[in-house]
Amino acid sequence: TQKIIDTINRQVKPPECPPAPKAPVCAAQVTSDNGSSARVKGKLVVGEVEKAFLVGPSFVYDARIDSGAETSSMDARDVQRFERDGQEWVRFNVPVPGKEGEFETLEHKVVRNVRIVQANEETAERRAVVELQFRIGDHEQRAEFTLSDRNHLTYPLLIGRNILRDVMLIDVGKEYSTELPRSIRT
Repeated sequence: TQKIIDTINRQVKPPECPPAPKAPVCAAQVTSDNGSSARVKGKLVVGEVEKAFLVGPSFVYDARIDSGAETSSMDARDVQRFERDGQEWVRFNVPVPGKEGEFETLEHKVVRNVRIVQANEETAERRAVVELQFRIGDHEQRAEFTLSDRNHLTYPLLIGRNILRDVMLIDVGKEYSTELPRSIRT
């Protein structure tokens, strides 16, 4: 039996496994607008935290990217509702980045109102929603933000699914993966 096995081993080439195929990798396309932003299939790749530029007051805030939040939110204090030309408006104060205790007053038309129920509270809170223009990396758009006192939270701006949907992908292992244009940074 051993002679037969030895003869077979000499005559038959042992099987070889083909090399394992390389896993497909989506190449990130980097575009430059005096800043850089990685893109995958046309969508901006953002980290867990990004720099966001609010066009109205020209402030740059650290923004928390949160796919669990339906609507984006911004830190607004002393929110006062009033009527202008028969429409509902709000006047509110936003913190000036880098200047502790300083605020700038903004006025915007209310797009709609939402009722927010926090997990740790029993009653719903009515919040005004305003439309603001902002920029993250090389992406600029107008979007709805709820106004809320975020003083007790780490980040004054929260970017939710209403902005992320069809526009951005989140790489939770990164922070500050986009860069605002040099003209804004300076």
